[in-house]
Amino acid sequence: MTQSSVGVSLDGTAWVVLNASPDIREQLARQPDFHPRSLRGTPIDTVVLTNGDIDHIAGLLTLREKTSFRVVATAETAGILERDSVFGVLDRSLVSLDAIRLDQPFDAAGLTILPFAVPGKIPLFLEAEGIASDSEALKAMGEQTIGLRISGGGQVLYYIPGCADVPDWLITRLDDADMLLFDGTVWENDEMARTGTGQKTGARMGHVSMAGPQGSIARWTGLQARKVFIHINNTNPILQPDGPERAEAQAAGWTVAQDGMRFTL
Repeated sequence: MTQSSVGVSLDGTAWVVLNASPDIREQLARQPDFHPRSLRGTPIDTVVLTNGDIDHIAGLLTLREKTSFRVVATAETAGILERDSVFGVLDRSLVSLDAIRLDQPFDAAGLTILPFAVPGKIPLFLEAEGIASDSEALKAMGEQTIGLRISGGGQVLYYIPGCADVPDWLITRLDDADMLLFDGTVWENDEMARTGTGQKTGARMGHVSMAGPQGSIARWTGLQARKVFIHINNTNPILQPDGPERAEAQAAGWTVAQDGMRFTL
């Protein structure tokens, strides 16, 4: 819900983890499917990173306990891990770091995963000072922010936890989706300033708002797939179960993710 780590499996035995959030230890402890089956064993086959945000890479440090798995990311995101010596605690004799290319599929635990660029930005902690807020540069396309098309068993899941805009081409691209897990960070672009929790807008952080004519609810109206909002900031009023924002999203066919929620496709 608040972080965006998701586990995906074709057989319920070998798992692909989508992003390693800072609270991943607690998430794994709550899910028996992820408990070790042997001393220092792990059912995690692969961790896929969609960008280099702290919310998506910090949990890798929790997975350092001499267990074997691989990390896959674009060359740009992999470079963040390689340049920061703290990630050297991941024993490279056990944990591989594999670079993936945009629009070239790869296999993970029996699933086929296709990475593709979505509007986004580099992680906040790597920005140079003085970058313009809400500029078109924050909607740049490249390896810094990606979405994933995950297929297996005749079903297609799209995972896009960070997205600065919903252009027409992205809507068309998801025509074959059975389920979409999408960026639900903010309800309105300026909600952090309005709630006194910060000055950055949603666009400044690389996240499209839910509300408004260009917001994700309106833009994804025609998508027939099951739609789930994930990665929800604690300022977002959609977290209030009886609030009008939650009712509006549900009326438009959206589910609001909860920690531990499970879906079967």
